[in-house]
Amino acid sequence: MVSLVERRLDPCLSIHLLKNMRDILIPTAYLAPLSVFALMAQTKGTIYIETQEHYVKQSFRNRCIIAGSNGPLSITVPIIKPQSPSVLIKDIRISNHGNWRHLHWNSLVSAYGMSPFFEYYEDDFAPFYEKKYEFLFDFNQALLELVCDEIDFHPNLAYTETYQAEVENDFRTLIHPRNKKNLPHFTPQPYYQVFSERLGFLPNLSIVDLLFNMGPESILKLL
Repeated sequence: MVSLVERRLDPCLSIHLLKNMRDILIPTAYLAPLSVFALMAQTKGTIYIETQEHYVKQSFRNRCIIAGSNGPLSITVPIIKPQSPSVLIKDIRISNHGNWRHLHWNSLVSAYGMSPFFEYYEDDFAPFYEKKYEFLFDFNQALLELVCDEIDFHPNLAYTETYQAEVENDFRTLIHPRNKKNLPHFTPQPYYQVFSERLGFLPNLSIVDLLFNMGPESILKLL
């Protein structure tokens, strides 16, 4: 798997169309929800990540949902407002406004500091909230690669080179906070959560909720 942080949009990893029904197309996401990782884990072909779409507001592209002490908590990566609506998602820049990195890290520590595996993974995640990434896409992909390494999951990833409005196995619009219906492939299965005794089980949170609570068993839950 090639990191876009090291090599942005290598043509060798790009496609013009999905080649078979085993391939899927998904949007980039900030610490994506479990449904996305379950979809990826069940995919036998290539997982194509969209680079050529325009930025979509209020989506998982720059936000994730974690388990706060009072319930689901949405945390958002601020972006620099594009000068044109035609700016591609791969070119969206992260804003340094509001000290958001410090706030996000504090939110993760507050939510998962008492979870079974947070201390084990803490040193791997902390640098992402210290380093200043310029592009949202690169930040998302670097975190995706980290999570995949942590759960010993090695998907076949590639990146689109052109935009297509209609393709087979298109999950670009289905993966959205406003879509309250579970994706066809995904049925939430309860697992241990820090605040479950008070809040009950919270389904389909960010992948870090599963990782910090279940550690190496995370991949088994996804499958």
